[in-house]
Amino acid sequence: MNVLITGEVAELVGEPLAVGEQLPHFKLEDENGDKVKTADLVGRITLISVVPDLNTDTCSLQTRHFNQTVDQFGDVQFITVSTNSVEEQRDWCAAEGVKNMRVLSDEQESFGYATNLYLPVQGFDTRAVYIVDAQGSVKYAQIIPEVSEEPDYDDALQALKTLMS
Repeated sequence: MNVLITGEVAELVGEPLAVGEQLPHFKLEDENGDKVKTADLVGRITLISVVPDLNTDTCSLQTRHFNQTVDQFGDVQFITVSTNSVEEQRDWCAAEGVKNMRVLSDEQESFGYATNLYLPVQGFDTRAVYIVDAQGSVKYAQIIPEVSEEPDYDDALQALKTLMS
């Protein structure tokens, strides 16, 4: 599959994870450098916001937007995944005041390859939003066609509300 980066075609490593599929096995790192595995995310409904680089405007907007909506969904786990290092993520969260959602590093590219969201030529994961149920099944997938654009927040949050009802 291809996406666009400011109008230029970029190729993903494969066909992205789709609705109905199980969350694959991957490892991420949290703010302390501890490993977070797929099994650690299963058990709760989870919204996964994937951004290429927190230190860019669109990624910052996306992460802040979901951070502001976390409180509306008490039992839902919100995470952001980026290929930034743990230190870069920690610095960004401190500067932006992001405390409500977990920000996890895919610097090792495990998540990007497992979900086929990785852009090997660019060296980062493409922009996407996933909602996974407590059993680890993908219930919603939004792969943003133009990486420089924000996701459809309303669509994602409506899907989350529907899943919760």
